[in-house]
Amino acid sequence: MEILVTGGAGFQGSHLTDSLLASGHSVTILNTSSKSATRNMQGFRSHERVAFISGSVTDGETVHRAVRDHHVVFHLAANINVDQSLGDPESFLETNVMGTYRVLEAVRRYKNRLIYASTCEVYGDGHNLKDGELLDERAELKPNSPYGASKAAADRLCYSYYRSFDLDITIVRPFNIFGVRQKTGRFGALIPRLVRQAINGENLTIFGGGTATRDYLYVSDIVNAYNLVLKDSTLRGRAVNFASGKNTRVKDIVEYIASTFDAKIEHRDARPGEVARFPADISLAKSIGFEPEVDIWEGIDRYIQWAKKQPQYAYEQDGFSGMSSPKGHSVC
Repeated sequence: MEILVTGGAGFQGSHLTDSLLASGHSVTILNTSSKSATRNMQGFRSHERVAFISGSVTDGETVHRAVRDHHVVFHLAANINVDQSLGDPESFLETNVMGTYRVLEAVRRYKNRLIYASTCEVYGDGHNLKDGELLDERAELKPNSPYGASKAAADRLCYSYYRSFDLDITIVRPFNIFGVRQKTGRFGALIPRLVRQAINGENLTIFGGGTATRDYLYVSDIVNAYNLVLKDSTLRGRAVNFASGKNTRVKDIVEYIASTFDAKIEHRDARPGEVARFPADISLAKSIGFEPEVDIWEGIDRYIQWAKKQPQYAYEQDGFSGMSSPKGHSVC
């Protein structure tokens, strides 16, 4: 098939592109040009079945040109950082909501299939859940941050286009994805940030008491999930959670990495917009054949071994890592 991946040079997008090429598909990547995008594409940039379009999902003309002549569109490009969204909500609305609108309008015109990467952040804190109760796809969306709200708006916009225009759209809601190539630096994700601090001989910073829990999924498992969705024709109009089904305290992750490097831990004030827990129900995902293969500790070990082999610039990535927006971050 001819497949477009927006954000295809980002963290998740580059791994998905690797997999799609290995399966024999032809892939077009829509991504802004950056040092991190170039690094992420090293393994396939010259592949005969890869085309690269430098541009942003905020540019309607570029989006229409990219979407045309493709069977499937994976829309992964987004701004993703909660902290950054608190200081610059407008850029998140522009990229995540209006960028998705532009993708949807192009899909509406050319009748492609759309697989949209949403996020667990659309759920917020798991409001009113009883002990042992999980977040399934029917849970109310109550995002805590401008980032979460922008993704919730895009998520529901996708659903509205399915209902209004009878488009073939599936919404994937990944939980906390981590692994090789993930962005670090100021607005980086937790595990890469901690590993970078440890490698640099710094204290590992933890915000609040570290009692918040997360359901972490290794990047190879979310790629398997995307491939399952691609092959399944029954998910039209559906949202699907993809997670490990296991929750881990942030404190335990910090302590594990600290013990690996013999590093010290430094506590800082809790951050606004932080979600306390994401207990995922992955029953629907399992019904289509999804089974997570890499647990969090194995995944962290893989990331550490990879990070140790990278030159220093791989830890301090620029602010454009795999986005289709000049200020964005690829979906995590």
